[in-house]
Amino acid sequence: MTVTIVGAQLGDEGKGALVDRWGEEADTVVRYQGGDNAGHTVVEGGEEYKLSLVPSGCVRGKTGVLGNGCVVNPRTLFDEIETLREKGLDPDVRVAKRAHVILPYHRVFDNMEETDKEDTDMKVGTTGRGIGPTYEDKAGRRGVRIGDLLDTDVLRNRLEYTVANKRAIAEEVYGIDAGVEFDVDELVAEFAEYGRRLQENDMLVEAGDFLYEQHEAGGNLLFEGAQGTSIDIDHGNYPNVTSSNPTAGGATVGSGVGPGVVGAGEIVGIVKAYLSRVGEGPLPTEMEDDEEDLADEIREKGGEFGTVTGRPRRIGWLDVPMLRHAARRSSFTGLAVNHVDVLAGLEELQVCHSYELDGETRETVPATTEEWARCEPNFREFETWSEQDWSAVAEEGYDALPAACRDYLEYLESELGAPVYAVGVGPDRDQTVERQTPWE
Repeated sequence: MTVTIVGAQLGDEGKGALVDRWGEEADTVVRYQGGDNAGHTVVEGGEEYKLSLVPSGCVRGKTGVLGNGCVVNPRTLFDEIETLREKGLDPDVRVAKRAHVILPYHRVFDNMEETDKEDTDMKVGTTGRGIGPTYEDKAGRRGVRIGDLLDTDVLRNRLEYTVANKRAIAEEVYGIDAGVEFDVDELVAEFAEYGRRLQENDMLVEAGDFLYEQHEAGGNLLFEGAQGTSIDIDHGNYPNVTSSNPTAGGATVGSGVGPGVVGAGEIVGIVKAYLSRVGEGPLPTEMEDDEEDLADEIREKGGEFGTVTGRPRRIGWLDVPMLRHAARRSSFTGLAVNHVDVLAGLEELQVCHSYELDGETRETVPATTEEWARCEPNFREFETWSEQDWSAVAEEGYDALPAACRDYLEYLESELGAPVYAVGVGPDRDQTVERQTPWE
């Protein structure tokens, strides 16, 4: 069986916590897109694990696969594995030979390009980790793949062509001095060594075949999306997007597992009970002006600071047109709604039910970012709920949630056409109200 976890908003929905919770029944957890720009946090018994590249199933000792749709920085990968070992874990991570490699010059270009866009409406607000430039090289057929690290001659040939091109752009267009990040000899020496380590540690796989064999043998595959639907490069608010496809379709392309397999399984949309965003782009329900104090309260209570960047996240009311868009793009079969505890005790609670755009009511997100920026939210007010002993609520089950909270959740079920499987009421693994698991 397969279960695919998809972010239904702008990232930061709490996907890692659900991957960890439902990972107990999985045999393999698969990342199918993105790189170390992800920020998935798992909390077990009060111990916090911050993951950016290693799949979240590692906390439960599951095999993790970085699929061909990922871009992989070997420096980050080995550093993260070592950090997890220091915390007592023993991550079993496999890397697709077809995945592309983030090289030092990709990070240089990421930061140069963001600086160049600083005073324009093209600024994205990337993590600066070289994700976009690596995907650019992949699409431009000048990238380096993980499998290339195993053959020094192939690696050198790839780099000699690409680095000459990159150095010329850096020096002649951006006017910077190209440093060690553009030294072919240094790059070959370092990254060939990563190839050796990956091979010696039996970490390399042909992902599609590896996962096919696991599935054919009756194994459960859990696909872990990073980022969220509204920053999908095709279905998000372009150009304020990531460089890959976090939607469910990305699970098949980015792993080599066929669409008939992924589509026959469960696809669970992960929803934060309000909205947050790191980076640029429209946010129609953003709390501004007279709501800034409320935004600060939610930000502090919900820990709304980027896992990777540490930047404070922008805060908004729940945006249902955004969620309808996500549900339709990924065919959600179920939902998990996180952070309902953060909304407890508020004096007011609003939800954007629809937009007004140029005199028309819209129930989903328009195609262009400029149109989305002009959307005015139509709000519905909901009853608020008080603070609870959330651990006790999680233990007792769904009926122990406050009635107003259940009304809020059942409204989402109705609007998105999918049942709520789980409700997050705190950061720890055990602070989840689970109505059913997607494996049932």
